[in-house]
Amino acid sequence: MSHLTQKEIFLLEDQKSQEELCVKKYNNYAEQAHCQQLKQLCKQLAQQEQQHLNTINQILNGQTPNMNQQQGQQQGQQSQQQGQQNTSMQNMTTGLTNQQDADLCTDLLSTEKYVSGAYDTAIFEFIDPNIRQVLNHIQKEEQQHGEQIFNYMHSKGMYNPK
Repeated sequence: MSHLTQKEIFLLEDQKSQEELCVKKYNNYAEQAHCQQLKQLCKQLAQQEQQHLNTINQILNGQTPNMNQQQGQQQGQQSQQQGQQNTSMQNMTTGLTNQQDADLCTDLLSTEKYVSGAYDTAIFEFIDPNIRQVLNHIQKEEQQHGEQIFNYMHSKGMYNPK
């Protein structure tokens, strides 16, 4: 069991708030999205954000999550989800986009950029290397979420990185 400093607790509470917001956004946006593929992506990412929230709560409760066990489970889920996403990407049409879906995606991408940056800062403030590793793992997943949103947007003509 790890003893957290006041600063570490403050940073974790901030990340907890951000993860709660992400879960809410993804669930709400899954309901609002017009495109079935976007609905599915939002539902999938909401589940992963809930896992992040659970992990942050574990740390706040004095537990250090076992990343090896979680990584194995999550890699299996991500491989399956990537396969589904790649199939969906190949089947989609481009050109016509829904402005509301584009606005939802823009907000989600901005949120992921912010959350990833907040994890980057927090990682440097933790004494326990095991907790740093856990936070680094979450940050990498946040970056993957951003990449999935970006890829969806790019494939639908909503984002052109020129």
